Amino acid sequence: MPILLTILAVTSAALTIIAKMRESTRGEYLFKPLTTVLIIALAVVANDPISSTYKALIVAGLVASLAGDVFLMLPDRFVPGLLSFLIAHIFYIIAFTHESSGMAPIWYVVPFILYGAVMLRWLWPDLGSLRVPVVVYMGAILIMAYQAANRWIETSQDGTLFALAGAYLFVASDSALAVNTFRGRFRGADFWVLSTYFAAQILIAWSVYAR
Repeated sequence: MPILLTILAVTSAALTIIAKMRESTRGEYLFKPLTTVLIIALAVVANDPISSTYKALIVAGLVASLAGDVFLMLPDRFVPGLLSFLIAHIFYIIAFTHESSGMAPIWYVVPFILYGAVMLRWLWPDLGSLRVPVVVYMGAILIMAYQAANRWIETSQDGTLFALAGAYLFVASDSALAVNTFRGRFRGADFWVLSTYFAAQILIAWSVYAR
């Protein structure tokens, strides 16, 4: 079942990307939420998860992401979409700190701080009234990635590498989305934003599974 759901999710993700690049609103409205629903199902059907708490938190994060997907497809719903994904990242942060200290070596924080500072410096002139929400959101997603790294370093549990890779891909996806939204569209933006986003969510869903 997990393999089948993964294949279906990847197929639906590919159809979402094709619909987006062809500017097919109907296709995007159908396949984008369907992809996330399939990813939620992938996490839900895990019969032998790393822990029931971790599974519940990841599923909650994926459900919040589904709400974010829907909001971001609609016109003038950027802030509710941002809030939905902020909630998703809070669930992921709690999941990744579960069974770990939440305090990786201090040197590991530096790249996240530098990356956030560079991105904010680049986006700042174009953020306008969204500066505070974007700063809060960026802080949350970088903390999420940091905690995924910390969990991998500390516990080496099954699935920690999936979670780490997923967290990093999520940062890449949101960075591409931010640049595309605030600095102007760039070639291949839809492909890079969506492909990294869906890959991130699939990997995070797979992190629920014990070996």
